Amino acid sequence: YAILSHTWTNGAEVTYDELVTGARKDKASYAKIRFCGERAAHDGLQYFWVDTCCIDKSSSAELTEALNCMFRWYQSSAKCYVYLSDVSSSRLPSEDAFLGSRWFIRGWTLQELIAPEVVEFYTADDVLLGDKLSLEGIINKASGSLLFGVRGASYS
Repeated sequence: YAILSHTWTNGAEVTYDELVTGARKDKASYAKIRFCGERAAHDGLQYFWVDTCCIDKSSSAELTEALNCMFRWYQSSAKCYVYLSDVSSSRLPSEDAFLGSRWFIRGWTLQELIAPEVVEFYTADDVLLGDKLSLEGIINKASGSLLFGVRGASYS
């Protein structure tokens, strides 16, 4: 399965209930869910997982379990797609655009960077920027030298 790493926008994310009922398909965040599904299919993966809509946050038990399992879920994924909603291909090949992404200041992204073996970075318009190894120098600049984690050390 593929898994999505992204930044949340308050009030704009598709929830579990909305996905199940098909409501609110007008939300902008459907684009990243669609992206993840299409990318996974292209890569020959049958399933994909997106935290905002795959966890029933109305259930405190499910939410707690999900938070406790998150690292393992990212680690077990075949691929992790990083969706940089604030970086567009029209701003490429700007290192500043990549480094300026909100993704690098979000707390959860550390585990989403180091846990999966394969992490690919995409712009908001679905252009592949590279993977965590090809972008290692820039990622280290943005994150304060996480070279050890980026290279796929085992944390289990």
